[in-house]
Amino acid sequence: MDKNRIEGGAKEAKGTVKEAVGKLVGNERLEAEGKIDKADGKAQSTLGKAKDTIKGALK
Repeated sequence: MDKNRIEGGAKEAKGTVKEAVGKLVGNERLEAEGKIDKADGKAQSTLGKAKDTIKGALK
């Protein structure tokens, strides 16, 4: 498994928590940062999945 998948998943989880806390306490900036972290993590995870797919196809 590509490390980007793992790191991306962790960033996504961190973003989800930040977003939820931001909503809970009414902090729009924290909520926005959470959404950005979530999107960044999802993109990184997708990159890792693509790398794994390519590696599998080349075997």
